[in-house]
Amino acid sequence: MNHTAPQLTPSTQTFRQQLPSTRRGARLARLLAVTELRTWDLPPDITERAELVVAELAANAVLHGRVPGRDVELALAYSPLPHPGRLLVEVSDARGDRLPRTAGEDHDLSTGGRGLTLVTLLADHWETVPRPPGGKTVRAELATSVQYLTVR
Repeated sequence: MNHTAPQLTPSTQTFRQQLPSTRRGARLARLLAVTELRTWDLPPDITERAELVVAELAANAVLHGRVPGRDVELALAYSPLPHPGRLLVEVSDARGDRLPRTAGEDHDLSTGGRGLTLVTLLADHWETVPRPPGGKTVRAELATSVQYLTVR
């Protein structure tokens, strides 16, 4: 008797962690993200890009989104299908009234604003969405197959 074996489809892998809204918490977010992504056996290029994206988003969350007594949250989700796979990085904070600004948005670059330009270059897409009851989530998507950019 012939039986076909069921086809297993790769499932989405997820990670979520509350962290203190401090510089140490931002550093821990980066270290936890890299550790988790390595256990998922993702290609090194996406892990390296994700490390920089998490570092920037977490630093922004603790610097600009800090509310005393409220944590930040790091969330990662990797879905291998459809090909190419996608990694979703989310960093949430309690300050929905302070939206991220990039370098070109009419402020002095000497005081900051370059980090989100880096996120723009490393991520395929990023956005900010409300997080009730008054916070925000900055979300970045990274594809596993990368078209390398030439910066001129």
